[in-house]
Amino acid sequence: MGGPLTVGMDDATLVYDDDCGFCTWWADLIAAHSAMDLVGFSALSAELRDRLPEAYEECAHVVTDDAVYSCGEAIEVATLRSEYGDEVEPLVDFLRNFEEYGRLRERAYRWAADNRDKLGLVVSKTPPARKSDQE
Repeated sequence: MGGPLTVGMDDATLVYDDDCGFCTWWADLIAAHSAMDLVGFSALSAELRDRLPEAYEECAHVVTDDAVYSCGEAIEVATLRSEYGDEVEPLVDFLRNFEEYGRLRERAYRWAADNRDKLGLVVSKTPPARKSDQE
Protein backbone atom coordinates (compact mmCIF):
# COMPACT_ATOMS: atom_id res chain seq x y z
CA MET A 1 0.00 0.00 0.00
CA GLY A 2 1.54 3.32 -0.94
CA GLY A 3 0.67 6.97 -1.01
CA PRO A 4 -0.86 9.14 1.71
CA LEU A 5 -2.55 6.30 3.57
CA THR A 6 0.52 4.21 4.37
CA VAL A 7 0.30 2.17 7.57
CA GLY A 8 2.68 3.26 10.28
CA MET A 9 2.45 6.96 9.61
CA ASP A 10 1.75 8.68 12.89
CA ASP A 11 0.48 12.00 11.59
CA ALA A 12 -3.13 10.80 11.59
CA THR A 13 -5.62 11.33 14.38
CA LEU A 14 -9.02 9.67 14.67
CA VAL A 15 -11.49 12.10 16.25
CA TYR A 16 -14.58 10.38 17.63
CA ASP A 17 -17.53 10.67 20.02
CA ASP A 18 -15.98 9.65 23.34
CA ASP A 19 -19.38 9.68 25.03
CA CYS A 20 -20.57 6.71 22.92
CA GLY A 21 -19.79 3.11 23.90
CA PHE A 22 -19.99 1.75 20.34
CA CYS A 23 -17.84 4.62 19.02
CA THR A 24 -15.25 4.03 21.77
CA TRP A 25 -15.13 0.30 21.01
CA TRP A 26 -14.58 0.99 17.32
CA ALA A 27 -11.96 3.72 17.93
CA ASP A 28 -10.03 1.45 20.31
CA LEU A 29 -10.11 -1.33 17.71
CA ILE A 30 -8.58 1.00 15.10
CA ALA A 31 -5.98 2.25 17.59
CA ALA A 32 -4.99 -1.33 18.45
CA HIS A 33 -4.35 -2.11 14.79
CA SER A 34 -2.80 1.15 13.55
CA ALA A 35 -0.47 3.96 14.48
CA MET A 36 -3.31 6.47 14.61
CA ASP A 37 -3.81 8.67 17.65
CA LEU A 38 -7.27 8.88 19.22
CA VAL A 39 -8.88 12.09 20.43
CA GLY A 40 -12.42 12.21 21.73
CA PHE A 41 -14.71 15.17 21.22
CA SER A 42 -14.39 16.03 24.93
CA ALA A 43 -10.58 16.24 24.66
CA LEU A 44 -10.23 18.32 21.47
CA SER A 45 -7.56 21.00 21.50
CA ALA A 46 -8.50 24.35 20.03
CA GLU A 47 -6.07 23.73 17.15
CA LEU A 48 -7.59 20.36 16.27
CA ARG A 49 -11.15 21.67 16.69
CA ASP A 50 -10.40 24.49 14.23
CA ARG A 51 -9.52 21.93 11.55
CA LEU A 52 -12.85 20.10 11.84
CA PRO A 53 -16.12 20.94 10.07
CA GLU A 54 -18.54 23.20 11.94
CA ALA A 55 -20.91 20.31 12.75
CA TYR A 56 -18.03 18.04 13.79
CA GLU A 57 -20.09 16.17 16.40
CA GLU A 58 -22.20 14.61 13.62
CA CYS A 59 -19.54 11.99 12.80
CA ALA A 60 -16.00 10.67 13.17
CA HIS A 61 -13.02 12.31 11.47
CA VAL A 62 -9.50 11.40 10.46
CA VAL A 63 -7.18 14.39 10.55
CA THR A 64 -3.79 14.27 8.82
CA ASP A 65 -1.22 16.97 8.17
CA ASP A 66 -2.80 17.61 4.76
CA ALA A 67 -6.47 16.70 5.01
CA VAL A 68 -9.57 16.06 7.10
CA TYR A 69 -11.76 13.07 6.23
CA SER A 70 -15.23 12.89 7.74
CA CYS A 71 -18.00 10.37 8.33
CA GLY A 72 -17.86 7.29 6.08
CA GLU A 73 -14.74 8.50 4.34
CA ALA A 74 -13.04 8.78 7.76
CA ILE A 75 -13.88 5.16 8.55
CA GLU A 76 -12.58 4.11 5.14
CA VAL A 77 -9.32 6.02 5.62
CA ALA A 78 -8.88 4.69 9.17
CA THR A 79 -9.38 1.13 7.94
CA LEU A 80 -6.93 1.65 5.08
CA ARG A 81 -4.37 3.02 7.56
CA SER A 82 -4.76 -0.01 9.82
CA GLU A 83 -2.78 -3.23 9.59
CA TYR A 84 -5.70 -4.57 7.52
CA GLY A 85 -5.25 -1.86 4.89
CA ASP A 86 -3.33 -4.04 2.45
CA GLU A 87 -6.16 -6.59 2.48
CA VAL A 88 -8.95 -4.03 2.21
CA GLU A 89 -7.34 -1.69 -0.32
CA PRO A 90 -8.12 -3.79 -3.46
CA LEU A 91 -11.80 -3.88 -2.49
CA VAL A 92 -11.91 -0.13 -1.83
CA ASP A 93 -10.08 0.56 -5.11
CA PHE A 94 -12.62 -1.59 -6.95
CA LEU A 95 -15.60 0.10 -5.28
CA ARG A 96 -14.23 3.56 -6.08
CA ASN A 97 -14.78 2.72 -9.76
CA PHE A 98 -18.53 3.03 -9.21
CA GLU A 99 -20.15 6.43 -9.18
CA GLU A 100 -22.55 5.48 -6.38
CA TYR A 101 -19.86 4.15 -4.01
CA GLY A 102 -19.30 7.39 -2.09
CA ARG A 103 -23.01 7.91 -1.58
CA LEU A 104 -23.53 4.33 -0.41
CA ARG A 105 -20.50 4.51 1.92
CA GLU A 106 -21.95 7.63 3.54
CA ARG A 107 -25.44 6.10 3.81
CA ALA A 108 -23.93 3.05 5.55
CA TYR A 109 -22.04 5.32 7.93
CA ARG A 110 -25.17 7.35 8.69
CA TRP A 111 -27.14 4.15 9.36
CA ALA A 112 -24.49 2.96 11.83
CA ALA A 113 -24.31 6.39 13.49
CA ASP A 114 -28.08 6.60 13.79
CA ASN A 115 -28.21 3.09 15.30
CA ARG A 116 -25.15 3.19 17.54
CA ASP A 117 -27.29 2.73 20.62
CA LYS A 118 -28.49 -0.61 19.22
CA LEU A 119 -25.04 -1.55 17.91
CA GLY A 120 -23.68 -0.74 21.36
CA LEU A 121 -25.79 -3.57 22.77
CA VAL A 122 -23.60 -5.94 20.74
CA VAL A 123 -20.17 -4.28 21.02
CA SER A 124 -19.40 -1.46 23.42
CA LYS A 125 -16.76 -0.10 25.75
CA THR A 126 -17.06 2.42 28.57
CA PRO A 127 -16.53 5.79 26.89
CA PRO A 128 -13.71 7.96 28.28
CA ALA A 129 -16.11 10.85 28.76
CA ARG A 130 -18.14 8.68 31.18
CA LYS A 131 -15.30 7.00 33.09
CA SER A 132 -15.00 9.81 35.64
CA ASP A 133 -18.77 9.59 36.21
CA GLN A 134 -18.43 5.94 37.26
CA GLU A 135 -15.42 6.36 39.55
